[in-house]
Amino acid sequence: MDTGVPALDAVIVWGGAASVLAAVGAGVWRGIRGALRLHRRIDQFMDDWAGEEERPGVPARPGVMERVSGIEERLSRVEHELYPNSGGSLRDAVDLANHRLARLCPDADECGRTEPPDPPPTSP
Repeated sequence: MDTGVPALDAVIVWGGAASVLAAVGAGVWRGIRGALRLHRRIDQFMDDWAGEEERPGVPARPGVMERVSGIEERLSRVEHELYPNSGGSLRDAVDLANHRLARLCPDADECGRTEPPDPPPTSP
């Protein structure tokens, strides 16, 4: 299509070209901005996963695997207390107290207990 005015035709063509270039530039900018955001989030995740060393003014942060290892150690110490073993666990102390109490009060009706306690589990 031609308007018949060469100057107006040139403005329309250049305006259309500028609009297309602006749209392409905006699309590229949005893509780059999204990629940069994704990169930042992945970088933060990797820092959290691997941990960070101490630097001036900022304490060190342990990584996920180090944290899981600490949780497993704490859990093993708790499990050690829950099951009978060499006599040093909380479960052994409770069993010993129950045994001594049974010797002090052999008649279950006098002590208020109607049935014997369940035996402790042998292994998890």
